[in-house]
Amino acid sequence: MPSLSVVIPCKDDGPFLERCLQALQSQTMAPLEIIVVDNASSDNTGEIAAKYGARVLHEHVPGIAAAASAGYDAARGDVIARCDADSVPPPDWLERICRRFEQEPDLALLTGPGVFYGTGRIRGKLAGVAYIQAYFVLMGAAMGHWPPFGSNCAFRRQDWEQARARVNRLDTGVHDDVDLGFALDPTRRTAYDPSLKVGISARALAGGADARLRFKRAFHTLGIHWRQLPPWERWKVTLKARGERRRRPSPQR
Repeated sequence: MPSLSVVIPCKDDGPFLERCLQALQSQTMAPLEIIVVDNASSDNTGEIAAKYGARVLHEHVPGIAAAASAGYDAARGDVIARCDADSVPPPDWLERICRRFEQEPDLALLTGPGVFYGTGRIRGKLAGVAYIQAYFVLMGAAMGHWPPFGSNCAFRRQDWEQARARVNRLDTGVHDDVDLGFALDPTRRTAYDPSLKVGISARALAGGADARLRFKRAFHTLGIHWRQLPPWERWKVTLKARGERRRRPSPQR
């Protein structure tokens, strides 16, 4: 079975991080390591991470992209599972990720949705369609394959090692999971599992300046990568690779 490293970039999110780490301690399968990347926090993020046995890295370059990339670089597992400090994964999250990568040797990336907590049931369901599902549909169309969702995704370390030089880790204006999705080899297979859910904080639904910043980062990241390879060219590469995979014998499971 592949070994798993969990990477959590974090800045001033101690209370959320503690709940996330408690959920990771309750997993039906323990990871090889949990890496918390403290992005120059002013709270006790590092102390909380250490209390739960996480490996703490300190990344002083600002931005989620820099922090997440530092964690991926340091990961020792065969598969890197990524979540955010406010993610609350269910007990079988890591086991299900491990099984998929064990059973599907050609799988490069697996991702799933988030379910909002801290808000009303109806608002949470509507937001799941308008925010989460829209992200997968629109970004998937933009990339030509399923996009990683930073609160809930996993990918092989070997794919990160091939993509790491193409991510814009020093650009604080990028949407880091979108940037990673574009940096991955478009010929590699990605998968979306709608049943692989994690809880995510409803603070993501905040409007105003926060919402404008998210859209600005998304369009900035799209612009960077579309200048390198326009979407129609990405789809040509992706569809050609899919056709070649269909013609190959199925891998042994």
